[in-house]
Amino acid sequence: MVKKDLLEEINRKKKILDFARPLPPVIVAKLKEYFDVEWTYNSNAIEGNTLTLQETKVILETGVTIGGKTLREHLEVTNHKEAIDFVEKIAEKKTIVTEQDILNLHRIILKEIDSKNAGKYRNIQVRISGSNYLPPEAVEVPLKMKELVRAIEVQELKGEHPIEIASHTHFNLVHIHPFVDGNGRTARLLMNLILIKFGYPLAVIQNKDRMEYYKFLEKAHEGNIESFDEFISKSVERSLNIYLEAISP
Repeated sequence: MVKKDLLEEINRKKKILDFARPLPPVIVAKLKEYFDVEWTYNSNAIEGNTLTLQETKVILETGVTIGGKTLREHLEVTNHKEAIDFVEKIAEKKTIVTEQDILNLHRIILKEIDSKNAGKYRNIQVRISGSNYLPPEAVEVPLKMKELVRAIEVQELKGEHPIEIASHTHFNLVHIHPFVDGNGRTARLLMNLILIKFGYPLAVIQNKDRMEYYKFLEKAHEGNIESFDEFISKSVERSLNIYLEAISP
């Protein structure tokens, strides 16, 4: 549960943004360009990609290959951008997230990187690097993913706050760890799919905050998700502030 005063402040800022909608096309285009780069760079950097923010921007805008960087690192950039476009397309439909949506996201993330496992649940036991938490056995994954999707539907029907739904969904996917690789990227994409669907800006987890991010995820694995919810809420507020700055006179 996110602190009431933080959610109230976020709701206040979102009302200002909603009042300004529809935003001028030039602002919408600039914000999308900014967040496509920001989100792609940070999400990949968290997972060890060594491309800089500027190099990520160059690849997305020109398709130029950066010397000294691996093919995988380049594919992680272009795949993530494709996944963002897929997320935005699904979010526009305002429908409940499906298992197939999640599998499609993962397939895009690992396209041409690990075709054998792209879009498929793992069939082996995995461990999370740097964590004491042991994910469920592979045989349990399909049922747990059905439960994850159902939990999203129930939370939405109950009218729970979209940020909390998004945060819990992110954590639940990481907790299940349904894939051999790409769990973090997929969880962040899924979280933002939910936020965009409800008209919220993205929660961009910045690479500089990754140790804090991991710390709060570890606490959530231990049963305390409140600090993780608050961390995600502050990430949404940061993006809200960027939107409000863009539309200010």
